Order: sequence, then structure tokens, then C-alpha cells
Amino acid sequence: MAKTSTTFFDPEFVKTPDFTQWQAEFTRAFADFGKLWTNGKSANLDVNWLLSYQRKNFEALTAANQRAFEGVQAIAKAQAEFVREAAEGMQKVAKEFVGTGSTEDKLAKQANVAKDAFESAVANAHELAGLVQKSNAETFEVIRKRVVENFDEVKAAFEPKVTKKAA
Repeated sequence: MAKTSTTFFDPEFVKTPDFTQWQAEFTRAFADFGKLWTNGKSANLDVNWLLSYQRKNFEALTAANQRAFEGVQAIAKAQAEFVREAAEGMQKVAKEFVGTGSTEDKLAKQANVAKDAFESAVANAHELAGLVQKSNAETFEVIRKRVVENFDEVKAAFEPKVTKKAA
């Protein structure tokens, strides 16, 4: 017999997921992590290495943040320069339009000014895009280099140590 529902909301539609498998995986992973520690100490973990590792990460993030901040400053300076140039151009154009001349001459000047303003805006947008791209690339390069170093350091830390035997 077909199931009929008289309510607007069907409670079978939304079921609570079974978290038992997730809990089992978490418990297993936590137990494996716990095996690293014996009496509160880890035989395999060099605390000095760990501190150095994290210090290098922090230094890389600080350097990346500095590059990003310098990029934002360069973009802000460029935008301020573009606004200054635009204001000077508008002032010059306003003086020319107020001067004497026929309507046709003023319309021709206005068309030229509009064309120059558009070309200037496109060039400025292109320059800003270049600044953003350069800033992003410099910032990303700092992070990329540190990630590569991280892989090498972690690999080296977990490789078996070669001990020299006395002859």
C-alpha cells in the first residue's frame, strides 16, 4: 500500500546522519596520536624543531602580509594620483568651455575630452590591474616558498636518523 502523508512536512525527508562511523574514525585517530606520548613525553618529537618550524611559518606569514600591505599602499597611491590628474584635467576643461567660441567648437572639444578621459581611465585601470597582479604574485611567492620548505622540513624530520657506530 502506498504511503500517504496528510502533513505538509514529511519527517522522513530529513534524517539525522549516523555519526557512529565518524566517531570511530576520530577515536582511532586520537588513539594513534596518543601513542606518540609516553609519560607526557614524546620520543619522536623535537620541541626545538617544532618551535623553529612554527617560527619560520610565522615569519613567512608576516613577510607575506608585509608584501600585501605594500601592494595596497602602491594601489592607493596610484589611485590618488589618478584622481589628482583627473581633477586637474577637469579644471582645465572647465576653463576652456567657459571661454569664447562657437557651439560646434565646444562640442568638438567636449568629444575630444570625453575620448581622452575614457582612454585615460582604461590606461589607469590597466595599471591598477598590473599593480594588483604584482602584489598578489609577490605575496603568493612568499607563501609558496614556505610551503615547499615545510614539506622538505617535515620529510627530513620524520626520516630515520643515521647514527654512526664507533669502530
